[in-house]
Amino acid sequence: KNLPLADLIQIVAAGQVRHFACGATLFTEGDPCSGMHVLLKGRVDLCKTGPEGQVYILNTIQPVIMFNEVAVLDGGSNPVSAVAVEDTLIWRVQCDRFQTLLERYSQIARGLLSVLAHRNRVMLAHYSDLSFRSVTARVAKRILALSQDGAVPVRRAEHSVVKLAAQVVTTPEAVSRALKMLSEQKALAVSRQTLVVLDVTRLQELAQ
Repeated sequence: KNLPLADLIQIVAAGQVRHFACGATLFTEGDPCSGMHVLLKGRVDLCKTGPEGQVYILNTIQPVIMFNEVAVLDGGSNPVSAVAVEDTLIWRVQCDRFQTLLERYSQIARGLLSVLAHRNRVMLAHYSDLSFRSVTARVAKRILALSQDGAVPVRRAEHSVVKLAAQVVTTPEAVSRALKMLSEQKALAVSRQTLVVLDVTRLQELAQ
């Protein structure tokens, strides 16, 4: 934010702005480094693929934020896949050009450290959920987040059982069983269109 306009122009000119339609793959896990990306508009799922082809969503990112930072720092392959959740606009810079920018502008390096610290916290939270929370607890936690602690209904057209399973790292069948249990306990109203939180306190207890 505090760089002179001439420096900002040089930074932007080092990369390219690209548009991706909803559902498009920006880059694929395991492929050679596709460069540093900055999300300018839209939303992107960062995903890992399991040994049997199952896709798990590690994070859904929103503007404005860098991603694929690990690959441009170590020069290795893309550690995740990135998929546009809606029409998306990104700025992308190749690995070697980004390395040059890091050497020239310390502000970029400081910003990148902040992003890496945040991503590390997200990964630790995922590890904690998988290690210490049951599937039902993970589903309850996710529904609380999606519903803004029960303030808004969760639209199933946007958050299907398959999508929820990918977000909490389990199977669709396990999510369906968890939703049925939450419904039987009167904590959640489950319909074909929405998931409506009936008892926030109960969901919070289960999420813990």
